[in-house]
Amino acid sequence: MTHVVVVGAGIAGLTAAHRLARAGRQVTVLEGSPEIGGKLRLAEVGGVQVDVGAEAMLNRRPEATGLARELGFELVHPGTLSSRLWTRDALRVLPRSVMGIPADLEQLQQTGVLSDEGLARAREERVRDVESEDVSVADLIASRLGDEVVDRLVEPLLGGVYAGHATELSARATIPQVVALLERSPSLLEAARQVPAPSDVPVFAGMVGGIGRLPQRLAVQGGFEVRTSAVVRELRRVSTGSTTDGAGSTTASPTVVEERGTSVSKPRNVDGHFELVVGPTAAPELIRADEVVLALPATPASRLLADLAPLASHELREIEYASMAIVTMVFRAADLAQLQGSGFLVPPVDGRRIKAATFSFNKWDWVREAGRGEGLLTLRTSIGRHREEASLQFSDDELVVQSLADLALATGVRARPVDTHVQRWGGALPQYAVGHLDRVRRIRASVGQVPGLAVCGAAYDGIGIPAVVSSAERAVAELISATQR
Repeated sequence: MTHVVVVGAGIAGLTAAHRLARAGRQVTVLEGSPEIGGKLRLAEVGGVQVDVGAEAMLNRRPEATGLARELGFELVHPGTLSSRLWTRDALRVLPRSVMGIPADLEQLQQTGVLSDEGLARAREERVRDVESEDVSVADLIASRLGDEVVDRLVEPLLGGVYAGHATELSARATIPQVVALLERSPSLLEAARQVPAPSDVPVFAGMVGGIGRLPQRLAVQGGFEVRTSAVVRELRRVSTGSTTDGAGSTTASPTVVEERGTSVSKPRNVDGHFELVVGPTAAPELIRADEVVLALPATPASRLLADLAPLASHELREIEYASMAIVTMVFRAADLAQLQGSGFLVPPVDGRRIKAATFSFNKWDWVREAGRGEGLLTLRTSIGRHREEASLQFSDDELVVQSLADLALATGVRARPVDTHVQRWGGALPQYAVGHLDRVRRIRASVGQVPGLAVCGAAYDGIGIPAVVSSAERAVAELISATQR
């Protein structure tokens, strides 16, 4: 039986392992940290188990919802999605838009989100042909509609997804729907107006108890072995019938077994096999595999590919990441009685500490029900953007204080929470810089030169859960297709 090692037990790695196991592979997942799940994680706050990472997935893409249903989950949808913008010192209605491109200028005017000058500039759209080369989001939109549309409408939406900046993020990689509008019409405003009104199909989906349940069930039902605290320090490829010693030189070896005492079937790949050096330098373990999937962030993937696929390694090293923190707070129900809607976004131009707040008790019925017995309500804020790591150089208690201060300014809530939790996500969100799509093509071409090797994860095709699941399924399909050929 073909033995596959998947490095990384986030949702990408676990999905890849699940699909490979169903295809008849023997699969071992190696996770360097003590926990599986990556950015999908649960924690108990105020006696209620909630998500402290991603808390929703797109419902209008089938990959993640299909996987969840396959594993027996019943999906739920937000009770409300009436989000607002905290900008220009007030909570304002979030106008209808396509990733920040206004679909109704009259409604936009009523919200007061833009100044009179900014609104006048947007009305005087400078119609241009779509750029043949990739450009930044800011370059694409500001040149047509003005800086204020970018600063107060586009930036908060990008910040909520990528924690990045419009001046650096690739338009084709991060807002492809806007680029598609321009391919249909040279006028962004006209194209946005023609986008159909939202359908009855919910935009987002979740599950009772939190999205963080998904990786846990995958690990239980997936049909593969998972090992945590198993850091992969080296990855190398050797010809069949040989292995490498600790110094990297090749020596004859008819059979390699895992040092844990379990033998692994001989590789079926006639061109060679992989060896992974796992664990501490003082007590390394050698694991042999026919195929390897790297479901890792760009930096550790780059290190492992340095010798196997130097071009891919170089390109991965160029991908930067943003750090952020999720501050979850539980209040007595009476203290949040005045809060309406699902939360608010904050444009960076307003200079606030938080970049968003989610009223979880309003957004998800199951969160409200979970706290009803004790009369508690849960909400959360997020802090941190790309290259603004200084905003996270505070203690957990200080991040809570900063969140409460902004929450009080925005909503008037001045109560103290009964419990809090701070989840720091260091280097969590890959930044899709201008040229990202070409970079990904070069990475995959380089990796594709190594038989039996594939990559997947948030660094490639999107950071949302459906995109990451799709990335994993693509990696599996590539391996299986190569085997069949």
